[in-house]
Amino acid sequence: MSRSQAEITYRQKQLLEELKKCEDELSGQELHRQLHKGKKRMGLATVYRNLQVLVKEGLVRSRHLPTGEVLYTPVERDIHHLTCVDCGETTRLEGCPVETMSVPKKSSKNFELLFHTLEFFGLCQNCLDKKSS
Repeated sequence: MSRSQAEITYRQKQLLEELKKCEDELSGQELHRQLHKGKKRMGLATVYRNLQVLVKEGLVRSRHLPTGEVLYTPVERDIHHLTCVDCGETTRLEGCPVETMSVPKKSSKNFELLFHTLEFFGLCQNCLDKKSS
């Protein structure tokens, strides 16, 4: 079971607050820069270590890009993307295609669903055009 926000550390609260201020996802480095702009200094390794704890606790979701970069957002934001595997361009989907689905009762016994992820990978129109020419 995930810890409540009251049980997370001060640094983890700072990270979560900063993520909630942003309308989009942030990488660990972007989050690190945001903290420094706001005079909430925290080392980059500390940012990443605490982000991993927040992901593990089900308070933050992470999205891995084909470039290897990881983006973070609070789990309350049900965001899904189309991602080009060639150039890395991502397009945000409107709505959630999984919203109407549910975990089958037999499978969900003794299981608390915290969040889900869904991502589509393919080629964007620009990359398709380059390949066909």
